[in-house]
Amino acid sequence: MMDSIGVGLIGTGFMGKAHALAYRTVKAVMGDVPAVRLVALAETPATKAAEMGGQFGFARATGDWRDLLDDPGIQLISITTPNGMHRQMAEAALKAGKHVWCEKPMALTLADARAMEAAARASGLKTQLGYNYTANPTYTHACRLVAAGEIGRVVHIRGWVDEDYQADPALAWSWRATLKQAGLGALGDIGCHLISLLTGLAGPLDSVVGEIETLHRTRPMPDGKGRAAVENEDTAAALLTFASGVKGTMVASRSAWGRKSRLGFEVHGTEGMVIFDQERMNELQLFQNRGPKALQGFTTILTAPEHPPYGAFCPAPGHQLGFNDMKVIEAAGLLRAIRDGARPPLDFTAGLEIEKAIHAIALSARDGRRVRLAEV
Repeated sequence: MMDSIGVGLIGTGFMGKAHALAYRTVKAVMGDVPAVRLVALAETPATKAAEMGGQFGFARATGDWRDLLDDPGIQLISITTPNGMHRQMAEAALKAGKHVWCEKPMALTLADARAMEAAARASGLKTQLGYNYTANPTYTHACRLVAAGEIGRVVHIRGWVDEDYQADPALAWSWRATLKQAGLGALGDIGCHLISLLTGLAGPLDSVVGEIETLHRTRPMPDGKGRAAVENEDTAAALLTFASGVKGTMVASRSAWGRKSRLGFEVHGTEGMVIFDQERMNELQLFQNRGPKALQGFTTILTAPEHPPYGAFCPAPGHQLGFNDMKVIEAAGLLRAIRDGARPPLDFTAGLEIEKAIHAIALSARDGRRVRLAEV
């Protein structure tokens, strides 16, 4: 029986803090997971690493992420750095015998993602990607309803993910605008989250017809001297065909004013519909064509202890979970998989299929044709 798992964390931004909070909380919330030892944190410069290591509660801090590789007290490394660093760090961690929890998107390119997946398979170690929205008890309940036939046979699915973090044309140019450092734009940053939800509901994708657009083709340099090109997409749309034959649509935008985390879907069935929106992440809308027509309408299902693992956080319905709670659920799934020798909820092999989907949409848009995922 594995009593504890030593953790190393690379990166201390938004996701680095989310991972640190999850590691600090997961045992208290879930109970049935190995204890977590916060062994070492890596960040640059070293002064920031020391500051954040103390804030996050790590035993030591370093300015060089490679220091984590040879530490025998570390069994699991979290990678929460910019996208372009994921492959190098993940491969090095796996080679050093460490399990890996890596934030999405998996990598800059499909070739990089394939290499990471191959390294993970060869190592026999556990990997997980940061698709935390799939951990939401509201979402997993939707999946159960669909799988149980509560809305009949699925006939169509629609998905959307809109944010406004790149909506302002006056926003300064940054690494997010480059293919070399960010990879795909709206597809790689938020569209992959949508794909993770849709494929969890309707199964694997077979083919796509995509369209992408860069709305703000240049942005002002941070120093105010000139402008630089935006190399990736601000918006994307696609027609989806799933392996089951179900058809669907999706849209993604990082330039949708007023939208903060409008990630959601509608699943249309022969006997009803399920609707979800991440901006109201504790609510699920369910319509079922049952009983007198005069009494039919959408039912709002509030997340409750009946939708595990909500009850591990709170014994009362309607009190709501938040974004960081989903990271705790993610962490629990990975820690159990390491302890039990099981497959984590969304490992590099599953993540590669998501990468194939977003890159197939980009390829379809470029070539003006339907692209099967088997091609990419």
